[in-house]
Amino acid sequence: MKPFLRSACGAVAVCLVLILTGSGVPGAAAAPVLSDAAAAGPSAAPRRATAWTAPLSTRGRYIVDADGKRFRWKAGNWDGAQGSWNGSGDIDDPSAHHSGQNSHGIPLGLDRVGIASLLHDFRALGLNSIRLPFSNEMIHSTAPVPDAAVAANPRLRGRTPLQIYDAVIEALTADGFAVILNNHTNTTRWCCGLDGNERWNSRQTTRQWADDWVFMARRYQDNSRVVGADLYNEVRRDVWDDPNWGLGDAHDWQAAAQEAADRIQTEAAPHLLLIIEGINWTGLPVDGLPHGRPTLTPVRTLSHTLVRSGKLVYAAHFYGYTGPRHSGATGVGETSDPRYQDLTRDQLRAVLHDQAFFVSAETGQHFTAPLWISEFGIGADERGPAARAWFTHLTDYLAATDTDFAYWPLVGWSTDAQGRPAGDNWALLRYDTAGSRSGILDGEDWRAAAWNRLMAAPQRTGSVPPTPAWHLLTLDHRDFVQSLSARALGDWDVGARKAACPDGERLIGLSHTQGRGLCTDAPTAGALRSPGSAPEVVRDERYVPAGGDWAPGHRKLQCPEGHFLSGYSLRGERVSAALCTPARASLGTTGETVWFDRGDHRPPGDPGGDFAYGHYKGQCPSDAYAAGIAHTARPGHRDSPEALLCQPLS
Repeated sequence: MKPFLRSACGAVAVCLVLILTGSGVPGAAAAPVLSDAAAAGPSAAPRRATAWTAPLSTRGRYIVDADGKRFRWKAGNWDGAQGSWNGSGDIDDPSAHHSGQNSHGIPLGLDRVGIASLLHDFRALGLNSIRLPFSNEMIHSTAPVPDAAVAANPRLRGRTPLQIYDAVIEALTADGFAVILNNHTNTTRWCCGLDGNERWNSRQTTRQWADDWVFMARRYQDNSRVVGADLYNEVRRDVWDDPNWGLGDAHDWQAAAQEAADRIQTEAAPHLLLIIEGINWTGLPVDGLPHGRPTLTPVRTLSHTLVRSGKLVYAAHFYGYTGPRHSGATGVGETSDPRYQDLTRDQLRAVLHDQAFFVSAETGQHFTAPLWISEFGIGADERGPAARAWFTHLTDYLAATDTDFAYWPLVGWSTDAQGRPAGDNWALLRYDTAGSRSGILDGEDWRAAAWNRLMAAPQRTGSVPPTPAWHLLTLDHRDFVQSLSARALGDWDVGARKAACPDGERLIGLSHTQGRGLCTDAPTAGALRSPGSAPEVVRDERYVPAGGDWAPGHRKLQCPEGHFLSGYSLRGERVSAALCTPARASLGTTGETVWFDRGDHRPPGDPGGDFAYGHYKGQCPSDAYAAGIAHTARPGHRDSPEALLCQPLS
């Protein structure tokens, strides 16, 4: 929701959109790398690019390159391929497009600037990464773009939007930029509002959406500098329904993101980082009715676990004129809730922490991951002191927390140095029809001070040591087998709901009810599984040694010696089977019983976090492994997990 929606809120139709959605700001062979004869370039000298080695992974709260060195995303959103039409009026009339900019479904600016000059300017801003939005419609479009849309890059004439997207990616990555693919919209229509883009499956099934992601991931799988898949932009309410996080229905964003991430990792490109945004808006923004911006708050109690660990990034968007419970509307549809720009510096930091920044600030938890603020921005013509102060407060907080970021938007049109009468003055770089540039690199842009302070702020660099992982398992609605070796067994407990830790991690915690589990590779961040080994399914007490009744009166599923517990299955609430994986080193055989049928029994310091909020649970110490599960169907018991056998790792 750019200034277009703010200023248009006097119109009833637009305000109805805001009331109903409360949406925020939206944001094959590769083509040859392009060059342009006019690439003598602008006057600003590009900053030196930081060397990095693809592919990227994560270690705790940091993104790292293939050498284990921190790689902080200092990114911009190069929009256009997601669509620019506002949804009414003649689609060929620029005035019917956002800020008068008809992108023709390709990245903006290719009509007026050679791509080499654009990349030169991106470097001058200090960027090392580009978030590149696209729409599902763009993927399937077969019509070539008009020649005028690529006038400054004539080698792109006659190509479809996807082929131009290919060429842009090839040019960016050849120049050393990391590229993050972003599924921004279903249709090539400007986001947001009642536009058919509210959810990943607004105009298609979840299966079709995931199919498109597999297609895109495969398309660029051989380009290691295509580093990430940002699964969907600003999931929000449509006319009738809210998205949710964990209900297991067709609007469950947590589950849909999990499904797409699994398919990308197992069917297409396991090297990609998977970026998952929180929920942007639920409810109707009317005083007295429930409404708000959940963002990443649900991650505290229900996070994601990928089949290939070290690839998850969480993302959030923040704009000053929206708020934690404010849709961003002005006039009709505006509630009495404060906007982010109404908060003091300290209030803003507290809210941002609770909504998103906790995922990287609170280490050693099942939800700990790098945080990417993948959209924030403000207009060059903004005069409001509160809005200007918000931009300073936010960029200073990004600097203080050493957080990855991407400004929205990077490129826009202009007809004069102020971006008038057409063009997006939010853009950091604006170009007129002759290719002349204005914006943050060219003086008289009030945003430059905050931007330059952010870019120059101290940050962690160099090697990041391996960090112990903590991951949550859930059987809330379906199987959750995140082990490739366990998947190779097929349906190892027919009719039961099955859960398994990623390969190399061990099960260290279980809940008494709800079917939640906790996995880890602590304390050394080293894989415990014997390479190439297959797990064993245990259904009875055959491995309980004589005289080794560690849970009297209970049925015990115990792993054979040299194996550790890596998964489990339930029928309803009843324990059905245990999954035991061979260890690569000798394991200890003496231990203790951890009971959790009447309360929490977890180690002090809360390692891993609350993996089953509101339920009794048990957890072995970090220097131990779980070797067995005990349960009973005696009167007064549910036959659900009640105890773990915890034994030392060595």
